[in-house]
Amino acid sequence: MSASPILITGGAQRLGRHCAERLRDDGHPVIISYRREREELETLRARGIVTLPADFSTEAGILDFIERLRAETPSLRAIVHNASDWAPDSRGDDAGANFERLFRVHMLAPYLINLHARELLEACSEPQRDIVHMTDYVVQKGSRKHAAYAATKAGLDNLTLSFAAMFAPSIQVNAIAPAMIMLNEGDDEAYAEKARAKSAMEMIPGPGVIYQSLRYLLDNRFVTGITLPVDGGRHLR
Repeated sequence: MSASPILITGGAQRLGRHCAERLRDDGHPVIISYRREREELETLRARGIVTLPADFSTEAGILDFIERLRAETPSLRAIVHNASDWAPDSRGDDAGANFERLFRVHMLAPYLINLHARELLEACSEPQRDIVHMTDYVVQKGSRKHAAYAATKAGLDNLTLSFAAMFAPSIQVNAIAPAMIMLNEGDDEAYAEKARAKSAMEMIPGPGVIYQSLRYLLDNRFVTGITLPVDGGRHLR
């Protein structure tokens, strides 16, 4: 029997792509979702990673993705909810629409996927099955410019507790809450220095620390309902 794949939503770039490639290196079949076609997807496809387009900004788009996921695989080893939208708050007429979009991406999509894909996880023949929510350090402190983002990520963090209780003991549900992990294109040294100063570790570690954290959760049979902070000790500043 072939191994059950690991699903990573938002797996075409940055942290999601890194984890998808590392999991593939470790021999896991991987499925990713992506929002729009981009050049990097061809590299992932060449490595045998299955790529499924998804529009999580609408409930119809989420349900359509779930149906295509079911058609793609009869089982899943794990689900990593990494899809995210770092949209700033709007003060205009679209403020409500902006909040609703972030709610659907960060909360409704994981909620519906967890409910509808539970049977795929339970069909996995391996002894451990996992759901991992990628939240954010900002959940602990809020944000002056990204209040909707912070609030909906906080909602995802709370869903971790609910689904951990709901799905135990057959499926473990945990979260990873990163702070600044890697720079964006165009970030200059002044920005990097300011970012490093925010954590006690005074570094921007790169995506490897997220894979290490994910690997810990995927390999530990006795952890559920926790949020694993990966923030370099920001609370110590």
